[in-house]
Amino acid sequence: MSSSDVQQKTRDHLWLHFTNHAGLTAGEEVPVITRAEGAHLWDDRGRRYLDGLSGLFAVNAGHGRPELAEAAARQIRELDYFPVWNAVHPRAAELAEALAERAPGDLNRVFLTNSGSESVETAWKLVKQYYKAIGQPGRHKVISRTIAYHGTTHGALSITALPGLRAPFEPLVPSGHKVPTTDLYRAPEHLRDDAEAFGRWAADRIAEAIEFEGPETVAAIFLEPVQNSGAAIPPPPGYLERVREIADRYGVVLVADEVITAFGRVGDFFAVNRYGVVPDIITGAKGITSGYVPAGATIVSDRLFAPFTKKENTFAHGLTFGGHPVAAAVGLANIAVFEREKLNENVRANEDLFRTTLDRLRDLPIVGDVRGAGYFWGIVLVKDRHTREPFPAVERRRLIDELLGPALRAGGLHARLDERGDPAILLAPPTTVGRAEFDLIEEIVRAALTEASQRL
Repeated sequence: MSSSDVQQKTRDHLWLHFTNHAGLTAGEEVPVITRAEGAHLWDDRGRRYLDGLSGLFAVNAGHGRPELAEAAARQIRELDYFPVWNAVHPRAAELAEALAERAPGDLNRVFLTNSGSESVETAWKLVKQYYKAIGQPGRHKVISRTIAYHGTTHGALSITALPGLRAPFEPLVPSGHKVPTTDLYRAPEHLRDDAEAFGRWAADRIAEAIEFEGPETVAAIFLEPVQNSGAAIPPPPGYLERVREIADRYGVVLVADEVITAFGRVGDFFAVNRYGVVPDIITGAKGITSGYVPAGATIVSDRLFAPFTKKENTFAHGLTFGGHPVAAAVGLANIAVFEREKLNENVRANEDLFRTTLDRLRDLPIVGDVRGAGYFWGIVLVKDRHTREPFPAVERRRLIDELLGPALRAGGLHARLDERGDPAILLAPPTTVGRAEFDLIEEIVRAALTEASQRL
């Protein structure tokens, strides 16, 4: 099809995700990406872009891997589809074993899904039924953090803490309660110079919320090891360990939402392995197949699975395509790529170089903070870096939509512009890249920010 045909079919029929269609309806065009290889994308006009976001935090092993395509083709020829409902196929069993072997502690039971939202939804339903099965039916409430994103299905959206996403669909599933996130840059002023003390303060707000709600009513704490929404917010020293202690003290399930942070994003198959904390559940998706086919997983401890080994307890939950043979085959091939090419080691070896390269942007007056971990970084933008004055709403919108978006595309960089919290540029390139790509990212972002500063 010609470019004009694609644009017209999009205007007439395609409903884009998280996209306002007013511009399209009025005749504006959207980018059309036609192919990809390695760390690069090409549009329908032949322009090349560095994929600084791994598609959408997903293509962790890079684009165009023939071994992943071949794994999918082999599986389709052998067994195209069969559900894992009261039966199994070999790839599902093999992927479950591979994930359990790489998860920490006793997280040995894997419920296969198709997406991050489904993985989170599965975790919440599982926890609620678990407590009913062990005679604590009053436990149904969930604690999550402000401006955190955990998915878009009704249950996952109730755990999500972004008012703009929630409001159109309210009333949501009840029982979601919110606590402060770990954004040190916006911490109370007396804690900004002591990350460990701030981490204790933030974790203690979880204990406070549990006490307020009543421990006998609280089922789970959901958190991302490095929080995506709000711009790659890492955990302060000791924070995750303290949250684990709080969960144990009150008998609450700790869920690590690793839809973004798993499978190499911070240099391990699971981010909690790097931070030395064992949750009760890990939710994952995206990078499990490097985005080549939809897949996800909810990985559960033996303790939480135990009640479901009894005849009277069946987890009344399932998905037609969860554990799809093709997805499982690609997931296994993806894990093999990571281990053969030592991609987790590459991320850890280059983490400091990526950080110091992005830190060079701190000389720009618009840059307030640079934070993240592994190959997952956020550049936080403010009106005045000396006072940390945030942008007012009108300037935020102009900065994101009119200035930075076009400038980054013109420079040849695919990144994410986030305004959940301070406006920010999010970067999460494939785990295969190194110094040359870091330098190019810094060059393109610097040019875009410099131009934006001059035009604001």
